[in-house]
Amino acid sequence: MDDDQRLGRPVPDWRAPPRPGPGLIEGRHARLHRLSADDHAAALHRANSADDRMWDFLPYGPFTSAAAYHRWVREQATGDDPAFYAIENRATGRLGGVASFLRIAPESGSIEVGHIALSPEMQRTVVATEAIYLMMGWAFEAGYRRFEWKCNALNLASRRAAQRLGFSYEGVFRQAGVVKGRNRDTAWFAAIDAEWPALQAAFDAWLSPSNFDETGQQRERLGDLTALVRVTGDPALRG
Repeated sequence: MDDDQRLGRPVPDWRAPPRPGPGLIEGRHARLHRLSADDHAAALHRANSADDRMWDFLPYGPFTSAAAYHRWVREQATGDDPAFYAIENRATGRLGGVASFLRIAPESGSIEVGHIALSPEMQRTVVATEAIYLMMGWAFEAGYRRFEWKCNALNLASRRAAQRLGFSYEGVFRQAGVVKGRNRDTAWFAAIDAEWPALQAAFDAWLSPSNFDETGQQRERLGDLTALVRVTGDPALRG
């Protein structure tokens, strides 16, 4: 190893990417709008009210009233980190969840997706999958080098989702926080820019109309496609 490589791989002509903030990110199934209390809170609260368990691993919620949720959305919509988006199902026009860019560090090229709160209607849908794909695509195409996913280590559904979406497992930070009066160990996942072309091809193949039969059932699973790209799998999901 030469002396230059001993100190780390050079990143020539590195320039920090822009901070996120497009007002609209649009795909075939999902449309992401920058979150607005007046435009989105009432519809999101109606969608969310079907099952309070969606808030179990989030540091806020459930919200006892539409007014309380409106206040929370108004507070979140004023900031740029997290930068929240409301997720719309293009086929129905209904809003069914939110997600955000957060821990935004353009100087190091790192950005995280989080605060993912999907209503029961939107959970485990093509719309939800494409929403994260659109956010990942925006980040890498803007010039970010690293796209992170973190979750409560006990949240196996979130860990499965991260792996299915092509994030590589990077470990667990023990006693990383206290959330709602309980200890939180945090599981870390990430995708990097070198993996993006292959991940993009996997998502495009999965999202293709030809991958779904006449009843809407997938022919090829996304997790099988992204498994070819992931560097490491999550040991908690084996067996």
